[in-house]
Amino acid sequence: MADVDTANVCTQIIHSHFGRFTSTVASTLLNRGRLSFPQLVRYSRLKPRTVRAAILVLVQHNILWHATSEDEGEVFEVNIDECLTRLRFGRYVWLAEQRFGMPGAGIVELLLDHGKLRPPDIMSHLAPQGSKDSTVYAQALHKLVTSCYLKPSTVLSHISPRDKRISYEAEEKAKIPGFPTAKELRQAREAAAGRLKREEDEAEKIGLKRKSQASSRPSKRVKVLDDNVVDNNIYFRVNYDKFNVHIRNKLIEAAARERFNDGAAQVLRAALKATESDQKTLAEIRSVSTTAANIAMNLEDDHGLKSGIVLNSRKPKDITLVKAYLSMLAFVDNPTPAGKAASFVSFTGSKIYVEFEIIATRLRRRVLEAVTRERHGDDGVRVLRLLLDSGKVDEKQVSKLAMIAPKDVRPLLSAMSAESLISIQEVPKSADRNPTRMFYLWYVDLSKACSVLLGNLYKTLYNINVRKQTETEEASVKAVLEKRERSDVSQDEGLLTRNERETLREWESRIEKLTVLEARVEEVVFILKDLDGIGPSLL
Repeated sequence: MADVDTANVCTQIIHSHFGRFTSTVASTLLNRGRLSFPQLVRYSRLKPRTVRAAILVLVQHNILWHATSEDEGEVFEVNIDECLTRLRFGRYVWLAEQRFGMPGAGIVELLLDHGKLRPPDIMSHLAPQGSKDSTVYAQALHKLVTSCYLKPSTVLSHISPRDKRISYEAEEKAKIPGFPTAKELRQAREAAAGRLKREEDEAEKIGLKRKSQASSRPSKRVKVLDDNVVDNNIYFRVNYDKFNVHIRNKLIEAAARERFNDGAAQVLRAALKATESDQKTLAEIRSVSTTAANIAMNLEDDHGLKSGIVLNSRKPKDITLVKAYLSMLAFVDNPTPAGKAASFVSFTGSKIYVEFEIIATRLRRRVLEAVTRERHGDDGVRVLRLLLDSGKVDEKQVSKLAMIAPKDVRPLLSAMSAESLISIQEVPKSADRNPTRMFYLWYVDLSKACSVLLGNLYKTLYNINVRKQTETEEASVKAVLEKRERSDVSQDEGLLTRNERETLREWESRIEKLTVLEARVEEVVFILKDLDGIGPSLL
């Protein structure tokens, strides 16, 4: 069951994509948790046929999980992450166009519209048999599958991973004789997680099959040539993780440009490009190893690295410039914990790694500091950094170390605590836990702070979409939009009056600003939510 803000934004997304009845079914599941079909019909107050059709639509688009319960039979649950990811569909299509051209973007867009399809269905929609573009789309589909931008949709992908993990843990615990120890319970959880990961990896390998071709040359021994081809009997869906990797890499590149200059950002982009084929998910702590030579080979042709750094040589080689930038990105001149926490790459001999966990930690910490600065000024940021670096500190120490007057520290700490940016820990001096005989220590509860910020961001996304809908449903705007949809006006907008064109221009400007704002808020959600699975904390 989701919180109120998350449920509102998910319901709004489903309503805009699938309509009112489907959003009613989704809203019922979001607000009441997992339900069986009879319960869903009763709480949604819809006809069974309508509920069944809505469930089929949501399952087709991977938004609904279904599992079998011993008490209630088959139950349904909303996949919240899948629903929120629909806000990035436009960016996914754009990324596919950048890497695979219009054919690849068309395939990705079609799969996003239909949820999952088989290769023959994809080809029938985009390039019917016998058309000139059939070969182009077939090649683009093969590239998307082999590059893991598309993945097979199996029965396991429609079952909640939490249910499978609980079931596997119960099986592993049943193998333990007697009363299990803490170590044995931990090993059972690790074994269940490993089993779940192996099943997911094996399920994603069924998208390709081996094709055997006999040689046409007559010979006593027939020569067989094997090649991987896309299996036409498998349903494919878009692999969001692979596209999210590119979004993360863009954020990393922008962070390097902001911290240093364009030259450092280009070198880091080349390092990410050199290891791009091995980047599968956002859960990777660091990239695979690469070398300075590989990074130099992946630099852009028109790079201007010389203008961003000063060396003794007048005409330094590219490899020399790359090594200098890598040393700067790795903070080689600052071999302290602070230098390591600020680094982008690391060295192990001649091998170079991009540190995803360290960078993601820094990005999330920067978001937390930005929110604190906006609400509480520079003093609030100073207190936040102090607590992040020092841990639990009492009020007097905060005043002394942050160099803020005691009369100003107490209201500042109270205001930040009210917004869950910081938390308080009570340490009793005696067993009676008298409030007058206690130590009160301030610290940053990272999971709580990020959770509250995410709730506020979801509320902002909901308000943005409500504002969009309100702007569109305004009487004057709605009349102009309906007129523009007429066949004669759509072919010649000169049929609109001057006032109507002005109204349309102002509406498009407002919608564009709201769309840009929505993209920025969603980017912050990506940093706090999607990149949070890499590192355990912001420290």
